[in-house]
Amino acid sequence: MESAETIERVRRLVPALARPLGFVPTMGALHAGHLALVRRARERCASVAASVFVNPLQFGPDEDFASYPRDLEADGERLAAAGVDVLFAPPPAEMYPDDFSTFVDVEEIGSRYEGAQRPGHFRGVTTIMAKLLNAVRPDVLFLGQKDAQQAVVVRRMIDDLDAGVAVEIVPTVREIDGLAMSSRNRYLDASLRAQAPTLYRALLIMRDALEAGATTAEARAMASSQVSPAAQLDYLDLVDERAFAPLPALTKPAFVIGAARFGRTRLIDNLWLH
Repeated sequence: MESAETIERVRRLVPALARPLGFVPTMGALHAGHLALVRRARERCASVAASVFVNPLQFGPDEDFASYPRDLEADGERLAAAGVDVLFAPPPAEMYPDDFSTFVDVEEIGSRYEGAQRPGHFRGVTTIMAKLLNAVRPDVLFLGQKDAQQAVVVRRMIDDLDAGVAVEIVPTVREIDGLAMSSRNRYLDASLRAQAPTLYRALLIMRDALEAGATTAEARAMASSQVSPAAQLDYLDLVDERAFAPLPALTKPAFVIGAARFGRTRLIDNLWLH
């Protein structure tokens, strides 16, 4: 595996790779969910590039940018073992020099749910994704379903800006008890870790109620009580797959989405109904 810390170097490395080129962007702290993206890219593409970049623009002022787990050496070993050909791991100053002043904003889709809970988050996501795609120039971008709204926002950005990159969304990888794998799960102590799967169980109950003909409001009422009483539920809802707009009743394809705080750790999850 070749590594690059600068845009200039990654642009020198990529032309030597066989096409199609798959790309897996990450913020590091890799787990089995990230490696599932790499495996899928390896199956679909002749070459695979990945990035590790903890993007300061997508963290709010009270979020965990400084404490976000970082272990580039271990991440690099995992990516090399999984079959990544090129790793792009730039420092913040490479992506955002002092005079940086251009941002990408997908307005309507990025204003709901995670966008409302974390103002500016998706502007940070789409800005870094535009820069990464310009640097790596892949044929196929692989994103995880766990961050469903992020995937929908990025796909809209790619379509709107004619980026010419295909997007493939890879199913969420879960622990045995159903908890969606996330780099932030390591923040959970034993008590909170035991409570965390209740968000997934609430999504399952909401899905089943919707499939049985309940309205979104009825299904939400049945499901919300399943989330641990110690957690703070941010939202449970049913949304359109493409626009991420709320739906009053099930019309497929759609996502059942949820977010909750377990102690100081905020987790998100979803189910795809199709």
